[in-house]
Amino acid sequence: MSEFLVNLLGERLVNSEKAEVDVQALGAKISLVGLYFGSSFNAPCKQFNPSLCEFYSKFKKSSEHKDKLEIVFISSDQDQKHWQDFLQEMQWPALPFKDRHKKMKLWNKYKVTSIPSLVFVDAATGKVVCRNGLLVVRDDPKGLEFPWGPKPFAEVVDGPLLRSDRQTTDSSSLEGSCVGVYFSAHWCPPCRSLTRVLVESYRKVKESGQKFEIVFVSADRSEDSFTQYFSEMPWLAVPYPDETRRSRLNRLYGIQGIPTLILLDPEGHVITRQGRAEVLNDPECQLFPWHPRPVLELSETNAVQLHEGPCLVLFVDAEEEGELEPAKALIQPIAEKLLSKHKAKDEESPLLFFVAGEDDMSDSLRDYTNLPEAAPLLTILDMSARAKYVKDVEEITPAVVEQFVSDFLAEKLKPEPI
Repeated sequence: MSEFLVNLLGERLVNSEKAEVDVQALGAKISLVGLYFGSSFNAPCKQFNPSLCEFYSKFKKSSEHKDKLEIVFISSDQDQKHWQDFLQEMQWPALPFKDRHKKMKLWNKYKVTSIPSLVFVDAATGKVVCRNGLLVVRDDPKGLEFPWGPKPFAEVVDGPLLRSDRQTTDSSSLEGSCVGVYFSAHWCPPCRSLTRVLVESYRKVKESGQKFEIVFVSADRSEDSFTQYFSEMPWLAVPYPDETRRSRLNRLYGIQGIPTLILLDPEGHVITRQGRAEVLNDPECQLFPWHPRPVLELSETNAVQLHEGPCLVLFVDAEEEGELEPAKALIQPIAEKLLSKHKAKDEESPLLFFVAGEDDMSDSLRDYTNLPEAAPLLTILDMSARAKYVKDVEEITPAVVEQFVSDFLAEKLKPEPI
């Protein structure tokens, strides 16, 4: 356990008194780590910090598991004095200010997209136990549900669900169906745009005879807004007054932003968290239920995934439909191998794979990342770290790609700034 935690966090942390905290010794005691991603200059972090302090203090004083949990602050501050001042408000240790490389690795590993974010992970394995710790602090202030591990979807959603005709049905009606869990709100313009497309996708899948249902989990700010928005939807919803169930579903899937559409198989296991991009990329629903593909063709609708962690992008000279297939075939076995390796460990792949042709989206990405116009061009882009890795060679072979990926994962490549 200690060795893993040292590999994850380094040998030393630092506390508000500038004293070092030995990670090896810490790992020998605890079973759960709360990784608190935040910053002194972020207003929501400043608002959340007192609540986390109160939660932590109560847990350490009264919980029977008080010695099993530690929180570690992972700062994105750029100014050391601001970081130090913010740390003074905390009762838990932090990653050293200068260890920016380790911070970025943690951001990427746990796919943090916004702050504040509190991710509870198993101290022995690093596996995510709960991705949305902010809701734990709000919903379980006494820490009675420690260690806040995931529960089956059927258990969390259990109860009456609302139909658009205001009638109700029991959640057991979902059994045997693929389910889309749709986190959305009327006040959010991208949500309303996605809903219009999703209504058509839902009807097409249902008309094809496949068992599919969607459950709307509202983030609306009033019941009137919920009612108005839900009237546009032909599927089911968690009743708006059932805030506990809505919050537990948000916690279960670690929702950090909306709209989010998560696809589940009939057993309640996640097929994909990228339902939004899949629906927009496949308007005819030919690939339903949208199992993850090892290699994606870069498009406006899936480009958002470039910000979710390091991505390998192979740029090729292709303008017509179908011309990207040789490029996909080249890198697909490597992508599949990496995906399979991490799936066996119940982990997400540390790298996403894209192919990009000659179009406006590719041009925009090249301009944004200041990449050369060469094609073929093999790159790994890490947007959150604002870093790129470029392999500009005359011929790109499977061996070249595999070595490039291997060197990146082993941290042997030197990054260039984006």
